[in-house]
Amino acid sequence: MSELVARTGRLQQRYENGYRLVAGCVPFRYKCSNDCGGSSSEENIVEVLMINSPSGPGLLFPKGGWENDETVEEAAVREAIEEAGVRGDLMDFLGYYEFRSKTHQDEFSPEGLCKAAMFALFVKEELELWPEQSTRNRRWLAVSEALESLRHAWMRDALEHFCKWHEDKLVS
Repeated sequence: MSELVARTGRLQQRYENGYRLVAGCVPFRYKCSNDCGGSSSEENIVEVLMINSPSGPGLLFPKGGWENDETVEEAAVREAIEEAGVRGDLMDFLGYYEFRSKTHQDEFSPEGLCKAAMFALFVKEELELWPEQSTRNRRWLAVSEALESLRHAWMRDALEHFCKWHEDKLVS
């Protein structure tokens, strides 16, 4: 059992103009290619961490409700720990992504409208135990595999923005 406990409920949930506010991240790491002996970024392959959804097929990035007692960055880091069992350095903001949730409709967002703030997270630690491990599996994938495996179009957009960010910020 994990020492960490996932937050539940909607009492602290943030809303804005009929949208439930959500925070999440694209967790990533570098995997050395077969022939690399040095540490040059050209020899490393970028992998992203994906998790399954207990409510259906396809893979996701960790994300969840942004609550009143935390910053959006704190919420993104918390969701990475709760859902994927990873810690690391939150890098840059990738953008806001709007979507409609079929499972999270409530009095403040009756149509299930959500607005997700997504960040790049450089993973430094994979936890052996984490709050949602009984319902979530995590899987490292190359970006090309991840693009084919993502359940939601808005997450594909976030991954494409991550790739552009990575190329602009880290490689150059």
